[in-house]
Amino acid sequence: MLKLEHQTLNDRAYGALKQELISGGFSPGQTLVIRKLAETFGISTTPIREALQRLVAERLLEMQNNRSVIVPLLSAPAFEELTRIRIAVEGLAGEMAATRMTESALVDIQATLAGMQRAIEAGDAQAYLTLNEAFHFAIYQHAGAPILLNMIRDLWGRVGPYLKLLMQADRYIPHSNDAHRKIVAALEQRSGPTVRVFIEEDIAMAAAVLSANLGKVK
Repeated sequence: MLKLEHQTLNDRAYGALKQELISGGFSPGQTLVIRKLAETFGISTTPIREALQRLVAERLLEMQNNRSVIVPLLSAPAFEELTRIRIAVEGLAGEMAATRMTESALVDIQATLAGMQRAIEAGDAQAYLTLNEAFHFAIYQHAGAPILLNMIRDLWGRVGPYLKLLMQADRYIPHSNDAHRKIVAALEQRSGPTVRVFIEEDIAMAAAVLSANLGKVK
């Protein structure tokens, strides 16, 4: 029984750290200190250490020669590859979700879109990014494709630390909800192919801004 509880705690630590990557809670190049993370999550260092090792094995984190663990910095080619993969798999998930989504789920997504717009108008970058993540995954989880959803989470784990750069780009902010409104309109029409097109547009627009700012990350 003690072993099972220990395993559960390891899994919870892994899930929490991965969610921080997805949500942009860590920054590109940041060194992750085991003791500080253990204090933050209120647990011992052992499950944190094992969770970090697991994330290193999945290449979501990187171990340096001195054994420190950092959030990887993305090269321009790596970022371009991630973008192309995201466009393919997230577009597919959106297309699959369009005809499976319930009316109540669609109402929730509409409410999330409205919240994103309020965050933009209030200049609340963190609220916008939190709602943006909720918006996308609320769609993808209705694809009925758990393997695909896990792939998307892994991809977001790689790009998530860079998303804060979006809200520092003056040319992005005024248009940050344009594709989202088109996605919702297509969901309302239950048009899977159209949802896919606008998800692809959303990812491509954000990626163009991020790609231009990769060099600003130290």
